[in-house]
Amino acid sequence: MSRDFGRDKRLLTPSQFKAVFDSPSGKLPGRNVLLLVRKNGLPHPRLGLVIGKKSVKLAVERNRIKRQLRETFRLHQLDLTGWDIVVIARKGLADQESAELARHFSKLWKRLSRTPSIAPSDPRSQV
Repeated sequence: MSRDFGRDKRLLTPSQFKAVFDSPSGKLPGRNVLLLVRKNGLPHPRLGLVIGKKSVKLAVERNRIKRQLRETFRLHQLDLTGWDIVVIARKGLADQESAELARHFSKLWKRLSRTPSIAPSDPRSQV
């Protein structure tokens, strides 16, 4: 699997977000952030971001946080196979420096990767 961040690695439609919001398999709280996760049955993870004006006022800060999240997700996606992940920002997230955000999300991705998921079986690997 490549480490790109194409359309197949994103939650795009409201119905995809709704599925995670309505029946999450788990919740990972972090400092100023909440991760809702759901098993997706795909050979790759998908990421959705919810970063509202109410929690992060400035568009510059919202965009910086989104860039940082996407990059840490891209680097750790091989460990996160089989999950749909929605990241919900809370107040105070914009106060963190970029390096601190990267460390924080790396820890969250590692915590999530230790959670067992059911990845679809590949018929070629069973031969």
